[in-house]
Amino acid sequence: MMTITLMSDPIVAAIPVQECKEPLADVRQGGALLVDDRRRDETGAFAHLRAGVLERLLHAQSLLPGGLRLLFVEGYRPLSLQREYFDRYANELRVSNPEWPPAQLRAAASRYVSPPEIAPHSAGAAVDLTLVDADAVELDMGTAVNANPEVSAGACYTRADNISPPARSNRDILVAALSSAGLVNYSTEWWHFSYGDRYWALMKGQKAALYGPVEHP
Repeated sequence: MMTITLMSDPIVAAIPVQECKEPLADVRQGGALLVDDRRRDETGAFAHLRAGVLERLLHAQSLLPGGLRLLFVEGYRPLSLQREYFDRYANELRVSNPEWPPAQLRAAASRYVSPPEIAPHSAGAAVDLTLVDADAVELDMGTAVNANPEVSAGACYTRADNISPPARSNRDILVAALSSAGLVNYSTEWWHFSYGDRYWALMKGQKAALYGPVEHP
């Protein structure tokens, strides 16, 4: 079985950040990307990414087979919201597994929600997305976007073996396009890709991350 480095691993937090001060960009401008509203917030923060990440996302879309497009679900996430998501999921796991020590609980929670202090979403560096066809219908990816490990019986893991051949093929297409554009996938979430954050730096052998936590105007 492939070893997965989780967001909670100390080696991720140990990566320094050399903030490049690149601005957040609204992915809705220009209409090149389809944007889903399931994570929409009042300020529209969800539809923002660092400019360099958006540029690579558009390049990834150009690499997809004819008729396919990316469906953007969520990008930037304020630290307060990231903390809320992490604490809520950790509490759910704590109730279900009262015997787990804090370290195990933190690691398990980070399979699905990044610890706030290193979260790629709060740096504007991460995007949750999926594939759609020419009619904007979502392709079969094996699970819904944001399905957690418990609900999906682990099928949310990118290389899960309990999904159908068509879903496997669709995941491979998504990963190939995003990887070719320079983004990295978080292996516990087939829909999550990032560029320039600490996790990306670790996976790419970079000495430092380009993006740290940022505030949406």
